[in-house]
Amino acid sequence: MEAQAVHVPDNEQYRELKRFIDASRGVPGPLIQVLHRAQKIFGYLPLEVQHFVARELDVPLAKVFGVVTFYNFFRLDPIGDHIVNMCLGTACHVKGASEIIKALEKELGVKVGGTTADRFYTLSTARCFGACGLAPVLMLDEEVHGRLNPQKAIQILREMKARAAEAAAAETKEEK
Repeated sequence: MEAQAVHVPDNEQYRELKRFIDASRGVPGPLIQVLHRAQKIFGYLPLEVQHFVARELDVPLAKVFGVVTFYNFFRLDPIGDHIVNMCLGTACHVKGASEIIKALEKELGVKVGGTTADRFYTLSTARCFGACGLAPVLMLDEEVHGRLNPQKAIQILREMKARAAEAAAAETKEEK
């Protein structure tokens, strides 16, 4: 892993991360904080970012990669603009969450954990949202949608995408 050189571009994102790393040099064990900031800046932690962090902190790339792959809040792949999070808690499971997930996977063309090709949606699951009375429950970003079935869940996603397309069209029209 160490032997292959990776090109790290010189751009504002890397300069911002470099400033954060420089400011963190006096902090004991800054790796996790630096990786959090890098993920906030880039949206995920591709190999070139991991190389940059390793070089700037003077730690082995294997250590950086080990931390990135150990903790589930770090992402190696880009995520979508919107997170579709389906509850798999007992109440949601009993009321059909698995059927909703199958329908969403088919609709979006990705499996759980995947991101659509246009990076609009990332599909994920969680154990419980604490909204069992609304089961089955889906969170779209921070908004809770309950009492779902596969058709309602798909409709929610299609409506959000339609609103985004309308907003983009309106913005394009204003620019002209």
